Amino acid sequence: QVQLVESGGGLVQPGGSLRLACAASGFDFSSYAMNWHRQAPGKERELVAAITRAGDSTIYADSVKGRFTMTRDNAEKIVHLQMNDGKPEGAAVSYCQAVSGLSKCWGQGTQVTISS
Repeated sequence: QVQLVESGGGLVQPGGSLRLACAASGFDFSSYAMNWHRQAPGKERELVAAITRAGDSTIYADSVKGRFTMTRDNAEKIVHLQMNDGKPEGAAVSYCQAVSGLSKCWGQGTQVTISS
């Protein structure tokens, strides 16, 4: 069974940090690029960060460059998103996604709220 399970969300004050995790199972994890997306209420889901299959290259949305770091461990089948210097953006759900060609899989999401 293909599964992605996110964790690590919560409430953090502006300027604070959170570390999200996405654990994968049921598929050949190292063959999939991995993405983190977020979706605020009433807004479209947006790509925040992406990492290659080998973990040797990452890209970030302009809004998070210099503050977020995405990593992966293919042996443990897990990706992390280190979120530093949180901006007061309110609540959003962060989702991880596995992509290999036309094959895509989403996790259920984890809520992140950055608010004072």
